[in-house]
Amino acid sequence: MTIQRPPIPPPTGAPDAPFMPQAPLAGLSSAEMPGHAAADTHVNGASHDRPLSAPAGAAGEPARHRRRPSLQGVLRRTHLRLAVSAVVLAAVSLTLVAWIALRVYAENNLLLLGRSLAYTVEAAVVFGDRVAAQEAIALIAHEEDVVQVRVLDARGAQFALWRRPDGGALATLERAVADVALPGPVTLPIRHDGDVVGHIEVQGQGHQFFVFLLSGVGGVLACLLVTFAVATVLAKRMHRDIVKPLRALAEVAHAVRRERAFHQRVAATPIAELKELGDDFNALLDEFEGWQNHLRAQNATLAHQANHDQLTGLPNRAYFESRLAQALVDAHELGTHVALLYLDSDRFKEINDHQGHDAGDAVLVAIAERLRQPLREGDLVARLGGDEFAVMLPGVRQTSNAVRLAQSLLVAMEKPIALPGGGEIVTSMSIGVALYPTHAPDAPALLRAADAAMYQAKRAGVGTWHVAESPKG
Repeated sequence: MTIQRPPIPPPTGAPDAPFMPQAPLAGLSSAEMPGHAAADTHVNGASHDRPLSAPAGAAGEPARHRRRPSLQGVLRRTHLRLAVSAVVLAAVSLTLVAWIALRVYAENNLLLLGRSLAYTVEAAVVFGDRVAAQEAIALIAHEEDVVQVRVLDARGAQFALWRRPDGGALATLERAVADVALPGPVTLPIRHDGDVVGHIEVQGQGHQFFVFLLSGVGGVLACLLVTFAVATVLAKRMHRDIVKPLRALAEVAHAVRRERAFHQRVAATPIAELKELGDDFNALLDEFEGWQNHLRAQNATLAHQANHDQLTGLPNRAYFESRLAQALVDAHELGTHVALLYLDSDRFKEINDHQGHDAGDAVLVAIAERLRQPLREGDLVARLGGDEFAVMLPGVRQTSNAVRLAQSLLVAMEKPIALPGGGEIVTSMSIGVALYPTHAPDAPALLRAADAAMYQAKRAGVGTWHVAESPKG
């Protein structure tokens, strides 16, 4: 027995689309195909078909990659549509009214012409003179907008016929337009002494209506051209008054977002709504610029506090060590030397214990100021901690240059220091001198060498200096 399966219905949501069943891939069942829904999933004994959704880019380009229309283009298209619609509606309305008026005029004109022709051929019909009737019709109809005049006798037989000669394709087109737009031929009786002796049939040519139609089409095209020109002018004005200010606003917003250019401002516009929008945007930029300057000042203060000693204002140990390491890298690349002076106050603990912390702070501030004065641009002095200071001299040629600076610093320390509570005090320093790469190959070793030389100076006596010893080997 052959079992026939019912036809598979089309997928839900596409009733008009033909359903194309997909054959499973070779070696895979329908349940194992990736991205393929099983067609015979039984739920509570019922069979359900799951529709297959097409990939996002199958029908065309994804929506996110399509170019969005510009405001200028939308405004221009909207204005053109409105203008063209208005012109077309006005043209259609005027054409319809004119057509009705011309149709009535043409019909009345044919009636008047028919009456005139009936009166003219009356005698010829009564006496049976076909030639006279033909000549009378031709004399009058030739100058009128008619294509054919036919005279019938009392029995309905054709008595005379006049037809305008064929004028070519244009006349054929005129005739076709007249058959559609104008009334058909008019038929009038020919009377003699109150009796009907025949009939006359007059059919219009439609030349005047065709000329009017061409003039109307030309007028509509001219109006459309004028509309396009006016729309272009209005589009330029809209671009100047609406699109250009909005684009300037967008450019400023883009610069603010990408470059943090909070100093830029939107120029004023003549349109009230756009001016109000620009003023509000400029006010926001003023606030943002104020916040940015405040944050920059805070960041600068925090960065200075992180890298400098709060009491003396000199760089701290971490900042000094980073600068020293970079100076040694530069000296290695350039083949130059870097000298390091390690300084320590000889009597600071005694001053701090007997004179108080205020006096100790005054001594440290005075030492820092005297260490700054003789330095060159590019030299660096720092407070390493407590009463320890260091001076970095990049680009020195030999140890004697650093020794001369150490001697001048010792002389500067001989000047008395004024204390906050009155009185003065004299302090001295012990200085250790080390030179890269003569005494050490890197920054930590150079600091240790200068520190050891400073302790050698302390052992030699207060207010002295000592040069580090060269490493052995």
